[in-house]
Order: sequence, then structure tokens, then C-alpha cells
Amino acid sequence: MAARSERAGLGNPPNGNAPRPPGACRVLMVGDVIGKPGRQAVEQVLHGLREERGIDFVTANGENLAGGMGLTSATADMLFAAGVDVITSGNHIWDKREIYEALDRNDRILRPLNYGTHNVPGRGWGAYTALDGSELVVINLQGRTYMQPIDNPFTDADHLLDEAADPLPPIRLVDFHCEITSEKNALGLHLDGRVSAVVGTHTHVVTGDERILPRGTAYQTDLGMTGPLWSVIGFDPATVLPRFINALPTRFEVGQGPVVFNACQVDIDPATGRALQVERVQRLVEV
Repeated sequence: MAARSERAGLGNPPNGNAPRPPGACRVLMVGDVIGKPGRQAVEQVLHGLREERGIDFVTANGENLAGGMGLTSATADMLFAAGVDVITSGNHIWDKREIYEALDRNDRILRPLNYGTHNVPGRGWGAYTALDGSELVVINLQGRTYMQPIDNPFTDADHLLDEAADPLPPIRLVDFHCEITSEKNALGLHLDGRVSAVVGTHTHVVTGDERILPRGTAYQTDLGMTGPLWSVIGFDPATVLPRFINALPTRFEVGQGPVVFNACQVDIDPATGRALQVERVQRLVEV
């Protein structure tokens, strides 16, 4: 990857649709898709975005796709039909047991790498070909602070990047499903110059800190969700607020109404894997 520059570079203005640098591979990474409303928004927006912006490859976090918690083969297939190339996930990937077999069978559905390999279905990374012919890898990791005490995402990423049987292609996309901003920020800096992009998922709240780190890695602390705008992180406020007001247990239900579509677009040099520009993409979608 390229040598260290003096400082990080800011992202492009959100929704600016900047021209693609010559020869760049353009990828779009979509935030957590929440239930049926989120899927419908992806179905309405994504094909047009791919054509309008010349997007070569799309990832989307799908762990909240099936009724707000988990993923099924049917809902995964709907995302693929809508134009998503790879589905990443996180701690809720295990909520629907029927997905376990699909995790072993379908290399386009990823679960976090650092759940390990012993009696754990699926895979945490995969190699793919983008529309422009570029070879790339997608890596799914999960944080540990306030989450399950699974393997270390920092050292597991090191092992994959440094010890893979065959060298990974230069374009490397990381979805870090993680609770706290500092852990996400730390992983971005830890992997700077070794991957093309590190984006956070899980909190469902978009952050405006998209930038290119000193050694050429695009970074955003959290992509935000693709889910109902008037909600509590995608869920109907009436089913969430009692937990905060009087601590009563409630069953969360996916919210309704207009959906906010959140994603991050990254243009990458296929030869070096260095991010050339990064831009936040947001749309309000009536579903």
C-alpha cells in the first residue's frame, strides 16, 4: 500500500456524486438493513444507484433483515435480487437457526470471522470479483466491548492479512460490527494501509466522520441503518420506550413510514488497494 502521508483526508460532501477517479473500482457499503421496510428501500434505490454512479460492488449488513432480528435464506435472496453482492452480519446472525446451513453453503453470506471455526457455521471472509473485473475480499469482524467475549478481532484480522495461504488481492473491505466508537476507531487505525476500507455497523446511527486515514484506508465509524426514519434504531417507539420509562419487558417491532437509506461509497485503486475518495450516501425513501 502507499506510504504514509502527513494527515488524514476528509471525505467528499455527502451525496455529491463526485466523478470516479480514472481506473478506480467503486464500491458501496450499505448500513444495517432493518426488516421489510429496509429491504423495500434497498429494492427501490439500489439498482438506480448502481447505474447512476457506476458502482462495481455492493455489500450490505443483513443481520436485522428478518423481522428486525436475524436473517433467513429467503430474505437474503431478496437482497441479492435487489443488487447486493455480499451480505455481512454480526451478533444477530444466529437468531434464525435456519440460516446456519446457508452460511455453510453460500459464500456470499458472511458472519463475523472472530467467532472462530470450531463448530461454528459459515465463514468470516470471502473473495469476489467486482463488475469492473477487480478482485477483492470482504472481511466481517465483530467487536468485544459490551458484546460477546469472542476471539480478538484485531489479532484475527492480523492473522488473515499476514498469514493467508495465498496473498489477498489489494482491495479489502472490512465491516466491523461493534458497539463502541473507540473500538471501531482503534481498528481503523490498526488496519490503516493494510485494507481499503473499514466501516462500522451495529449501532444503527450514522456518523459523519468519513475520511481517508494517513496510509490510504477509507474509514467511517458507523454506516447507520437502512430502516424507518421515525423509530428507535429501526424499531417502533411504542415497543421500545417502555423499557426506558418503566423497565417493562417488551417485544420490539420494526417501525413504519419513510426509510432512511445509509451507505458509504469508496473509490479504490485496484493496483494498490488505496482508497482514493470516500463519500457518504443517504436517501429518504417512501415505502
